[in-house]
Amino acid sequence: MTVTMKQGRVGVPCLACPLRLKPAFKDKTDDEVRFIQAMKFDHRALPAGSDIIHPGQEDAELYTLFSGWAFRYQSLPDGRRQILNFLLPGDLVGLQASLLSAAQHGIEALTDVELCVFPRRRVWDLFVRMPSLSYEIAWLGSREESLIDENLTSVGQRNAGERIAALVISLYRRADALGLVSERSFLFPLSQQQLADALGLSLVHTSKTWSRLRRSGLFSISAGRLTLLNPRLTARMASAFEREFEPRPLI
Repeated sequence: MTVTMKQGRVGVPCLACPLRLKPAFKDKTDDEVRFIQAMKFDHRALPAGSDIIHPGQEDAELYTLFSGWAFRYQSLPDGRRQILNFLLPGDLVGLQASLLSAAQHGIEALTDVELCVFPRRRVWDLFVRMPSLSYEIAWLGSREESLIDENLTSVGQRNAGERIAALVISLYRRADALGLVSERSFLFPLSQQQLADALGLSLVHTSKTWSRLRRSGLFSISAGRLTLLNPRLTARMASAFEREFEPRPLI
């Protein structure tokens, strides 16, 4: 679903951004935050299912996901789709598309979202005038690549149960760093078709494996929230070992 994004909402001032208080993110100097505020030109809201960036788009802006979930994907001419990675609050959205002449992928809102908008024409200003922030943008691009690498490893080497466990534990840890987990429960808005598209499985295989993992007691799901009943077992099943937490930049 394509929805035109209207301009005009300033949103929360960057110096008062609630995301900056989360342990997931590194501290910034007031000068850096003011520079980011000066670059930001809009705060946009979109409903679930909307295109944030569509494949082939030539004027894609750069965004920070302020709230909600989204995903990046590529599609084949016959309609088959591969979800490359999922985007959570604080993630940088559209870096590749804003630097290339045309977007080679799409980004869709998985839930209702809000976005901080930065004009693509100002990205180079950041590299020239604020090298510390330009390094952080490069770091965030590398981080997104690492998430895709992890998903590629799942698709290439893990069996169906391990793939689901790896995705669940990864999203759980990312949500936990954002303060979105309560009593091992967090919002889980993915449909089984989206799971299948992310994990390289058929819808039938995904459904059967998902049901088997639930019956085995790894997790439960109710009213759109997933509860990990045994996080250590889930992580062990996925061979996804705990890594030292590293706060990341927030643009």
